[in-house]
Amino acid sequence: MSRKYFLLIVVNFLICSHQILLAQETITDTLREKQLEEIIISANKFPEKKKNIAQKIDLISSRYISRVNTQNTGDLLMSTGNVFVQKSQQGGSSPVIRGFEASRVLLVVDGVRMNNLIYRSGHLQNVITVDQNMLEAVEIMYGPSSTLYGSDALGGAVYFRTKQPKLSDDSIKKNISGHYFTRYSSVNNETTIHADFNIGWKKWAWLQSYTYSNFGDIIMGRNGYPDFPEFGKRDSLITQINGIDTVIQNSNPLEQKFSGYQQWDILQKILYQPSKKISHLLNIQFSNTTNIPRYDRLQDRRDFGGNIGQTLRWADWYYGPQTRLFSAYTLQVCKIGIFDIANVNLNYQHIEESRYQREFRRYDRLDGRKEKVNIAGWMIDLRKIGGKHEWTIGTDGQWNTLTSRAERKDIRTGNTTKLDTRYPDGLNEQWNASIYIQHLYKINKKWIFNDGIRWQYINLQSTISDNSFFKLPFDRIIQNNHSVTGNAGLIFLPDASSKISLNFSTGFRAPNVDDLAKIFESNTARNQLVVPNPNIKPERTYNAELGISKTFFEIIKLDCNLFYTQFVDALVKLPFPYNGADSFLYNGVMSQTLANVNANEATLYGYNISALFKISSKIKANANINFTKGYFYTDKNKPTEIYERQSSDQYLLVKRFVNTKPLDHIPPLFGSVNISYENKKLMADLFVIWNGAKYLDEYNPDGEDNAQYATPIGTPSWYTFNLRAAYTLNKKISVQVALENIMDARYRVFASGLTAGGRNLSCTLRFSH
Repeated sequence: MSRKYFLLIVVNFLICSHQILLAQETITDTLREKQLEEIIISANKFPEKKKNIAQKIDLISSRYISRVNTQNTGDLLMSTGNVFVQKSQQGGSSPVIRGFEASRVLLVVDGVRMNNLIYRSGHLQNVITVDQNMLEAVEIMYGPSSTLYGSDALGGAVYFRTKQPKLSDDSIKKNISGHYFTRYSSVNNETTIHADFNIGWKKWAWLQSYTYSNFGDIIMGRNGYPDFPEFGKRDSLITQINGIDTVIQNSNPLEQKFSGYQQWDILQKILYQPSKKISHLLNIQFSNTTNIPRYDRLQDRRDFGGNIGQTLRWADWYYGPQTRLFSAYTLQVCKIGIFDIANVNLNYQHIEESRYQREFRRYDRLDGRKEKVNIAGWMIDLRKIGGKHEWTIGTDGQWNTLTSRAERKDIRTGNTTKLDTRYPDGLNEQWNASIYIQHLYKINKKWIFNDGIRWQYINLQSTISDNSFFKLPFDRIIQNNHSVTGNAGLIFLPDASSKISLNFSTGFRAPNVDDLAKIFESNTARNQLVVPNPNIKPERTYNAELGISKTFFEIIKLDCNLFYTQFVDALVKLPFPYNGADSFLYNGVMSQTLANVNANEATLYGYNISALFKISSKIKANANINFTKGYFYTDKNKPTEIYERQSSDQYLLVKRFVNTKPLDHIPPLFGSVNISYENKKLMADLFVIWNGAKYLDEYNPDGEDNAQYATPIGTPSWYTFNLRAAYTLNKKISVQVALENIMDARYRVFASGLTAGGRNLSCTLRFSH
């Protein structure tokens, strides 16, 4: 760790901190009759029973997290069978909720927004900077969640709740505990070491955690798609021989060379509780990585002409170290004025991202672009319970600033020259402030009503200091957006084993700097370049959802949710004239220019069905299935590019006069099936993860569906068989073993550029005291 990051941690440790979580209840993942009584935080910001919330919310407990024992947080979300996750590289995981991804899904850690002014609409890897090994719970909110959390929660929100320091009780003077584990996985030679420990006194408690992971290159499965047996293989790669870029054959085509990286995560919390009515919490989180190769781009090809011809395009394409520093202070006071409880939170975040790329044999052109984002924010949340009514009232705000820099380096001489930046190189800042009210009315034992409203204001300014590279027709972007969003839901509880809910909600997302002003090469295969458009408007969603849940004979629980979302002014990438031309010479390639534009209207709809079976006191089973469909309306008077099926195995990109076009980010049908066994010593799971097919005529060719990394027909269906088990040797030591992708299938998840890992043996040793 560099000295400057060490100093940042020390300074923030002294002046900032994090949020207190109120719920002390342990959320279990087993099927019980009292499952509807589970406590959640995210839906109301204060502890609330799940049965009282109309919105669909899934809970992932710390016990489940330990049990599935995934390599990163993205894999954890995918393991639920209800969240789709895209990967462009091993150090990436982009959650998709009901067809919304990246900047349209809000990430929240301990109540604080992670989304910032450069969260892009493509695919994001920020979720992996949250250490899943230190999570008390994850709450996944489906559907617009803008009432409580503001802009960006169009498709839903993922709320990460980290573990809390624990005080001692009357029985002991000092509460000392710790958990440690080490894990090895064969598919990528992963080694992970984790340690966390807690020291608690009557009024003070201290929690510290460290996790280090080393991920090697991933080995894909041997058994590919029957119709495309060679798909996904890494046949060749670029390396330097005597200082010269050379294309060589990969000695093992199943090994995805240049996909490995390293990551470390640190968490520290200090709790001071002078009385039962007041507490102070300081929370520091730090995550950093080594360089992360952008594996999908390393597969791109280009015709260089001359004696080179067509070959791999990029000798280097990698993300620089991805850094997230988070700190916050939370004051919690009980019985203040007319309110039962109040939380005041001050927080600060620092994020660094960078991208480096160099074309084959262009030793003078290692292009590096680096972004630094600083975020300062506040939250005040108040709660009042009176009779049948529960009120949550609050205000929050954030100030985002961005510094974007770029340079071109000659790797032989070390000389550097100026380069066009990814974002405007001048002042970039975004302000947002909001007030909200959330209300819960328990009409009687059978009827519950949820409602809420939020007003929010967002100001954005972005300036271009050096306009010599692209000569844009503007050098400053200013936007002032405000919105009122709300939700209303009705719950009917006909008996203790049933729940019917109807929920209406609206979502809002204001354009950020990435939407408005970014310039980047989006598609090598189609030669496309995304250019700025300062005139786009906010996106809005209007969502209706019906949920039905029923437990039969105390052994079978069925849960069905239907949703319909109307997407207004949806931002989609479409051909866009740039300075009067429809193409631009960029990186030596004449590229079609695209830009984010507001489509008139888009529609998404789908369903989720879950079933849980209590076969016996020790054996349980569950299954999930998720379906999403999405399209936007086009100008039927203008030809639109779409993929059109020519035969069972051939598609062509053609221009047609059509009324609708597929939205990007829409996953195929997907889900999971799990059978588990558990006694006092042994836990075991046999589970299947599966995806249906996604054919090219369902792809958006201008969006982020990445047809260039799919087969000639799109993404065929796939499934994996998996087995995991954990055995407790004694109160302090346990071992875990997993055999994943038992059939060694070779497959690629829709929209991903990285082939999934093949058969994997994972072994973990855990120790606690």
